[in-house]
Amino acid sequence: MSNLMSSDAQRAQFLNDTVLSSSPARLLTMLYDRLVLDLDRAGKAQLAGDLVESNTQLTHAQDIVAELLVTLDVTAWDGGPGLHALYTHLLGELIRANITRDPQVTAACRATVEPLRAAWHEAAASLTPSAARSSAANRSSANATMVGVGGVLGVG
Repeated sequence: MSNLMSSDAQRAQFLNDTVLSSSPARLLTMLYDRLVLDLDRAGKAQLAGDLVESNTQLTHAQDIVAELLVTLDVTAWDGGPGLHALYTHLLGELIRANITRDPQVTAACRATVEPLRAAWHEAAASLTPSAARSSAANRSSANATMVGVGGVLGVG
């Protein structure tokens, strides 16, 4: 049993180190990946009638969207206010999916998130090496801003 705990602790430390050393673009894509995973798990749990698991996954998904919402700088680009409105709507729908226990609402949330996830992955992949270096220079301030990300990703 102690080996299992040691292994779990090592895994948690590795994941924590990964989060803390990741660029802001990588952190964002990690959040979206975890959000899709949470929605997949929640939908499966809802279909199986596992209310505890669906609640756990949907609550975690809500935490991720809330983190995305509070860290969004709506003044950084013209699309900021629209993305803020989308995150606000998505958060409400995740709450509704949890309250109503409706797998169709959960599936609709996933359908909303997937194109955003793909777009952010594409944007992150298109960063030039010089942009990545510049991003690395800002990593410490970004990590300070993203203190809650480790917990939201299931690391903390």
